[in-house]
Amino acid sequence: MKVAVIHGQAHQGNTYQVTHQLIEQLECKKEDVEEFNVNGLEPCVGCFNCILKDEKKCPHYEQMTPMIEALDAADVIIVDSPNYCMGMTGQLKTFFDHLAYRWFSHRPNGKMTEKIAVAISTTAGGGAKGTTRAIAKQLFWLGIGKTFRISEVVGAWSVDQVTIKKQQQIARDVNKVAVKIKHKVGKVKPRLKTMFVFKLFKMMQKGMAWNPVDTEYWRMQGWIK
Repeated sequence: MKVAVIHGQAHQGNTYQVTHQLIEQLECKKEDVEEFNVNGLEPCVGCFNCILKDEKKCPHYEQMTPMIEALDAADVIIVDSPNYCMGMTGQLKTFFDHLAYRWFSHRPNGKMTEKIAVAISTTAGGGAKGTTRAIAKQLFWLGIGKTFRISEVVGAWSVDQVTIKKQQQIARDVNKVAVKIKHKVGKVKPRLKTMFVFKLFKMMQKGMAWNPVDTEYWRMQGWIK
C-alpha cells in the first residue's frame, strides 16, 4: 500500500500527530510513505498556463511535480490541515489552486477514481469538520473515488495538553478509519455522483471545445471521439 501525505502546515501539532497515528495503523512500510509539506509553496498567480497551455508552463511546476507524482503513485492520499480561521490553511489552499487543471472540467487523471483519500483536521474548539469538508470537496473534484474524514476537537492548544480520555477517543476514531481503508484499498469504484459529473463534462468537451488543450486530452484518453 503506497501512501502520499500532504501536510497543510509545517507545525507538527495535533493534526500532524493524528495523521501519523493513521499511518501507523495502516501498517505501511516506511519506504511506501511519502510526506510533503506545502508551507513553502509559492502562491498560484492565476496565469492560466496550466489550463490553457500545459501544466509544465506553470511557474511553480518544479515545486509541484514531486507531490503530483506521489499522488499519482499512491493507493491512499492523506491531506491534513489544522483549523485556521474556520478552514484549511492558506498554504494548503495554494496547493489545491495549483491542481485546477486536473479537475473534471479540464484534464482529470482517470486513475484517481480508484484511490482512497483521508482529510484530517483538529481544532481546539470548532471548525475541524468544516475544514475536512473543504478538503474533501477539493479531492472530489480531482476525481478521488472514496474520501474519509477525521475531524477532532481536542480542546487544547498543544499536544501535551490533550487529555488521556480525548487521546483514547482519537485513537478509536483513527483505528475505525484505518480498518475501513485496509478493507477497501484496491476495491474502490466511482460513485454515482462522480460518474454523473464525469458524463456532464464529457458532454461539454464534445459540444463546446473552448479549450483545445483539454479537448485533445479527452480524445487521447479515449473518452471522446
